[in-house]
Amino acid sequence: MPTGAALPPLAVRMRPASLAEVRGQTAVLRPGSPLRRLVEGSGGSAGPLSAIIWGPPGTGKTTLAHLVATSAGRRFVELSAVTAGVKDVRAVMEQAARDRDLYDRQTVLFLDEIHRFTKAQQDALLPGVENRQVILVAATTENPSFSVIAPLLSRSMLITLTPLTDEEVADVLAAAVVDARGLAGEYVLADDAADHLVRIAGGDARRALTALEAAAGVALDAVPPGSTREGPVEITLADTEQAVAFASVRYDRTGDQHYDVASALIKSMRGSDVDAALHYLARMLEAGEDPRFIARRVVIAASEDVGMADPTALQTAVAAMHAVAQIGMPEARIILAQAVVHNALAPKSNAAYTGINEAVADVRAGRGGPVPAHLRGSGYAGAARLGHGDGYVYAHGEPDGVARQDYLPEDLQGHTDYYRPTSRGFEERLGPRWEWLKERVRGARG
Repeated sequence: MPTGAALPPLAVRMRPASLAEVRGQTAVLRPGSPLRRLVEGSGGSAGPLSAIIWGPPGTGKTTLAHLVATSAGRRFVELSAVTAGVKDVRAVMEQAARDRDLYDRQTVLFLDEIHRFTKAQQDALLPGVENRQVILVAATTENPSFSVIAPLLSRSMLITLTPLTDEEVADVLAAAVVDARGLAGEYVLADDAADHLVRIAGGDARRALTALEAAAGVALDAVPPGSTREGPVEITLADTEQAVAFASVRYDRTGDQHYDVASALIKSMRGSDVDAALHYLARMLEAGEDPRFIARRVVIAASEDVGMADPTALQTAVAAMHAVAQIGMPEARIILAQAVVHNALAPKSNAAYTGINEAVADVRAGRGGPVPAHLRGSGYAGAARLGHGDGYVYAHGEPDGVARQDYLPEDLQGHTDYYRPTSRGFEERLGPRWEWLKERVRGARG
């Protein structure tokens, strides 16, 4: 095996050489699936289809392209959309046509980062894909619906890859430690170090292997020169922390810490301590928590704890939730921080929260009789005969846009008081208006 500068990166050396070595992606690689048939070179009247593989980094896009190429003696050509142009694509197509006509040999064109190709560059792929001069396997981290032209999409199957699970990343690391292509048993990975590598990988196998290789280098450098060590070098948690410049965060995404830190984030926002809220947000993010989970919690807090004291907090939180889903980490941390800071600084009111809870309690207790007849739907045949809508006062027809009439069921009239505005923030202005509205709508019943 080459050594030193000639040694390929660990992630390259550990690239699966067969489907049996692939970790994750069980859904798209199930027996009989189009991608599996493409990899296995299955025959029959259904020929091989080009594929656009969409997924986050480190999920196996390049690996699957190599597996497609190595089956059935295919020729493999790799281009990067960052450096290749239309001239390069056409040269591949011409050579592929010669190989097919002269040697009956298929060519697999792996095009990385196809979303960087312009429309004209993607158009150049169409004839070769349509005539099956090449089997195109294109990889992208961007949604192909927005980044790949429709004619190319229609001529290819879309394969969506998902991040590896923690268990699958752990399997990748364990195999790399013992495999002859990897660390060949010359190192042993401590359990807490392995857990840390899994956490920082975030479902990215390449990131996990790169961090493992760096940590192995740190561990080896720590061995005193000339020492006569016996057995493999241990890669410790301290080695991994030094290698990747990330301290291990004690946080179990499936255990108590997941709920404890999430609870602390919510309570810190509720308590208006911005620094504490940002601290717990950072702990969750650095531990690899799904930013979409955090965003959902922030949205809930914006309504439950801020409410009408600052209605714009919910707007910020919902916008953050959508932005996080589109952007992802690491930039999502900035968006989440803005929403967390807004929630923490905003005046607080749980009046809407307590109001709906009390209303639900009444409904569950069986309170609330029939809907008053004048509020019932009157837009269907026979409604008038039943008296539905009789006596209804159209609010927009009143001078102040408010109609005096009964809205609550009869058994709840006169004593229902679900919404009680606070005197904080914007809700301070709502309190007097709600009192005026109750008097205007309900009259003497209050």
